[in-house]
Amino acid sequence: MGQDSSRADFWDTRYRGGVMPWDAGGVPPRLRRWLQGQPVGTVLIPGCGTGHELRAFAERGHVVTAIEISDAAIEAARRNLGALAELVRKADFFSFDAAPFDLVYERAFLCALPRRLWPAWSRRIAELVRPGGRLAGFFYFDDNERGPPFGIAAAALHALLAPAFEMSEDAAVPPQESLVVFKGKERWQVWRRRL
Repeated sequence: MGQDSSRADFWDTRYRGGVMPWDAGGVPPRLRRWLQGQPVGTVLIPGCGTGHELRAFAERGHVVTAIEISDAAIEAARRNLGALAELVRKADFFSFDAAPFDLVYERAFLCALPRRLWPAWSRRIAELVRPGGRLAGFFYFDDNERGPPFGIAAAALHALLAPAFEMSEDAAVPPQESLVVFKGKERWQVWRRRL
């Protein structure tokens, strides 16, 4: 079994073994509230897992593309999503061919990536969000050495995103709305892509 969380086999093992502490089994309340007032657009969900958030976006009328590298995660998402299953595709975040999106949704994707890939993640996010578009979601802040999840410092996230984005929302996630693995260390943030 590979121990590199950038590899599909790492995630296949966890999904097939049912070891998924990052999976809330539903849509985070903060996302549900935020979606109420958002304009409809194109959305990318990288590392979509079992696809709960995909359903939430699609039900609000968004055109959603969800990607995963893990076959086991894709199988789980397709079982969960029923008629929306075709919105999940196997693709590598760093190389798949896609036009820029109005929104890229973040939940447990950045913190799943080894830190060595974070600079490439920030460059790719800037390519995938259209000018004026947004990166929105949940970010895990911690100084842990091991992972996943790999925590990030606020200053480090700012350094990754500030060249192409500016933050427009930042709020702590209440402990009762957070998974145990992220409790007290998760923030909801929205970053707007500079024009």
